[in-house]
Amino acid sequence: MMKNKPSEMTYLPSIPNGTLFDIFLQYPDFSEPLHIFLENLLRGPSPFSEAEREMIASYVSGLNECRFCCTAHTAVAEALGTPEGLVRQLVDNDDLPGVEEKFWPVLRYVRKLTKKPASIEQSDIDAILEAGWTEEAVVHANLICGAFNLFNRWVEGLGVDASPNYVKASVKQLLAGGYLGVNEMIKGILTNQRKPEYRSA
Repeated sequence: MMKNKPSEMTYLPSIPNGTLFDIFLQYPDFSEPLHIFLENLLRGPSPFSEAEREMIASYVSGLNECRFCCTAHTAVAEALGTPEGLVRQLVDNDDLPGVEEKFWPVLRYVRKLTKKPASIEQSDIDAILEAGWTEEAVVHANLICGAFNLFNRWVEGLGVDASPNYVKASVKQLLAGGYLGVNEMIKGILTNQRKPEYRSA
């Protein structure tokens, strides 16, 4: 069960009522390359559609019980065409209801990689390839899984949570400007010291 925490908070004494974006602002040397990586991984060429990649991201986040990431990336996935409520069903069920059979081994792989990474075997990769996916698809699934395990731990480890309005604004930003748009906002704020619209609750 995902934890209920106050809106707009972190565990950091310097920004107790801050947001993930405030952390990005404080640590741009880390956040900027991560967003470039996410733009390439989730919006660049891939065997998976953008909706499928966001679904993997939100699925991993749900498995990790990371409410902020799961809520935000589920909304992005649904805006891109993932059926409403599907991610929650996938997190709650091992039998992967509502997903085409070809995608089953991909989700089983990322579930296993998230829950018990040392248990991955050749057969897990073979199952993805035998379903008709390419080796590139295996690598993309692996990297999306790894990236969101990192982000989930960044968010949960620093106590990040946010109001529904903040999450909605985050989703709007990702849909309009992608992940590079986040970097542009950070650069603009650091250059001009203006407050982002993004932070209004």
